[in-house]
Amino acid sequence: MPDPTSLPAAEPSADSASPSGQRICVRHLTRFLYHGPVTDSFNEVRLRPLSDATQTCTRFELRLTPEATVREYEDFHKNRVHYFDLPAPHTQLDIEAISLVETQPERRPLPLTPFAPSLLDDPAFGFEHFDFLADSSFVPLAVPLRHEVKQLLGDTIHDLWADAVRLGEHVHDILTYSPNATKVNTRVVDVLESRRGVCQDYAHLMLGLCRGAGIPARYVSGYFLNPQRAPDAIEASHAWVEILLPGYGWRGYDPTHRRLPGTNYVKLAIGRDYGDIRPVSGTFRGLGTREMIVEVQVRGAE
Repeated sequence: MPDPTSLPAAEPSADSASPSGQRICVRHLTRFLYHGPVTDSFNEVRLRPLSDATQTCTRFELRLTPEATVREYEDFHKNRVHYFDLPAPHTQLDIEAISLVETQPERRPLPLTPFAPSLLDDPAFGFEHFDFLADSSFVPLAVPLRHEVKQLLGDTIHDLWADAVRLGEHVHDILTYSPNATKVNTRVVDVLESRRGVCQDYAHLMLGLCRGAGIPARYVSGYFLNPQRAPDAIEASHAWVEILLPGYGWRGYDPTHRRLPGTNYVKLAIGRDYGDIRPVSGTFRGLGTREMIVEVQVRGAE
């Protein structure tokens, strides 16, 4: 079940994020219209924003039509997953998530000294970052990716953060934003070849280049508050990357906009790639989906 990702018509500037934090309300609606009645529908959703050092989800409501009993669990990457089943016949399914998130600025300054790659050799640290250096479903570590890294960085990286940012800037420079050029299941090698895509593709390509260089990186899904959007504009979800820095933790970079995420960003879920964080996924018995509609609204909360 694809979840379209696209940019608003106008991009906010890097200083649109408030230095003192923000209260952001998100409405995310996914509507499925079927060719005929479907039954035995089972669905999982990852639509509750994370709570961490830079944001707190203070309110979350999941509305389903038809109604269903909702259960939840925490997945391997500590995303909150809600799941439900609908055994009775139905011709339409609405999944609407309403969230209120309070964001805070990043309080940890980056040190002036480089993050040497040798810091990754600590055995105690290896368990934490192994999954984010290996192949994943959407980001296979293919030869073209390693060749691209070598052309840009040479045979050796010197600073995990600085080199990751350089790779993210490279992704921004070589890709053309094109909403119809890729699909939700497009692999990163195809993105590198076509040099076109959406934010999901920008994030996947940066992941592939970072991992090819030996830099641990993970996929982040979410939203950002765009102060330049029209009052009634329908927006979309967003995606970016976080780099794991020994002794520091995770630090985000948005290659689509070539900037660091600020307090106008809301993190929804994290994983190795899009396959780990699908906002809505599921199965059912029936003739198939006739149409899927996704509407996202991100607003500053009064």
